[in-house]
Amino acid sequence: MKSKLFYKNPKTILNKGKGFLSGYTHSLNPYTGCSFGCSYCYVRQMPVSLYREGEWGNWVDVKNGAANLLKKELRRAKAKGNVTIFMSSSTDPYQPVEHKEKVTRLLLEVMVDNPPHFLLVQTRSPLVGRDIDLLQQLKDRVRVSMTIETDSEMIRKHFTPEAPPIQARFNTLQKLAESGIPTQVAIAPILPSGEYFPEKLKPFVSRICIDDFFMGDGSGGKRTKNLGIEKKYAELGFEEWHGPQAIKKVYKRFIGIFPENQIYVSQPGFEP
Repeated sequence: MKSKLFYKNPKTILNKGKGFLSGYTHSLNPYTGCSFGCSYCYVRQMPVSLYREGEWGNWVDVKNGAANLLKKELRRAKAKGNVTIFMSSSTDPYQPVEHKEKVTRLLLEVMVDNPPHFLLVQTRSPLVGRDIDLLQQLKDRVRVSMTIETDSEMIRKHFTPEAPPIQARFNTLQKLAESGIPTQVAIAPILPSGEYFPEKLKPFVSRICIDDFFMGDGSGGKRTKNLGIEKKYAELGFEEWHGPQAIKKVYKRFIGIFPENQIYVSQPGFEP
C-alpha cells in the first residue's frame, strides 16, 4: 500500500501525556497517520482518522520543522521539571516514509543534545536499527519497545499485511541487544501465537509487555469492537484467542520462561 504524503507545519510537537499515557509528561508523534494501516489499530476510531478523508493507512502527514519545534519545547518543558516522552502514541515513528524524511532521526538528534529524563520508542519497524548510534548515546534514558504480536507470519499477514515481517523484527531485536540498547517486546495486542513464542524471545530481551484489545485500546475494547476485529479471528478459526481470557493463556506461557518480574501487563509495561 502506498500512502499519499502531505507536508504540514505544526505549531507544537509535544503533547501532554494523558489517559493510557498519564505516566508520561508528554507524547511525541513525528507523523500523523501511519502507512502500516494495521487492521486493529485503535487510532482508526479516533478523530484524527474518523474526520479525515481517506482510509487509515492511505495517507501520512509529514511534520515540517519538527526538530526545531522540539528543541524549543523540550528546553521549556525541562525548565519546569523532569520530562518523560512516549514516541509514538498514534503513529509509528519508523514507518516507511521515515527512510526518506528522517523526521524521527532529527528528533532523536535533538534529544541526544538535550536528553529528556526518559524516552520510550514504540515501533514495529526494523528501521529503528538505523538509529542505534543515537540510541546508544541516550544510554539508560531510552527504551525501545518493539511490537511483536505473534511469531506466525501467516497471522501477521492476515491482521497486518503492510507491517514488517516477523523475522525482520527478530533480527532487529538481536541487533539492539548486541548494541546494549534497553529493549522490551510488546505483545500488544495479543494475536494467535505458538507455544514456543517465549523461547524465541528469551535470547534478546529481559522485559515483556503483554496487552490486549480490552485494556490497551483506551476504551475498554469499544473501539476495537467497532472495527469488527472479532470477525478476523473467526475467519481463521481462532475465536478462543479473542476475549479477555486470551491474555491469561499468553501470560501462563511466558511465566514458564521469563521471571515474573520481567513480565508486565498492559499500562505498567509501557510506563517509564
